[in-house]
Amino acid sequence: LIMSVNPGFGGQKFIEGSEKKIKDAKEIIGNRKIIIQVDGGINQSNVKRVIKAGATNIVAGSAIFNEKNNYANAIMNLRY
Repeated sequence: LIMSVNPGFGGQKFIEGSEKKIKDAKEIIGNRKIIIQVDGGINQSNVKRVIKAGATNIVAGSAIFNEKNNYANAIMNLRY
């Protein structure tokens, strides 16, 4: 699990530069089948960068639940 915010509460902004942590983890892992999960500040404006950096799983809370009546659309917008 790579945290891309400071742990503690939801709704924080993604810490720019977290992609480097993801890339570094991916490099260390190599070809082994290890999941890289990223949690914090994930939204439709940064999800592609996070996946391209090497994340295999993402955690998105506010990006989904802030879309009060349209959770399905919010989830679709995060798919890459």
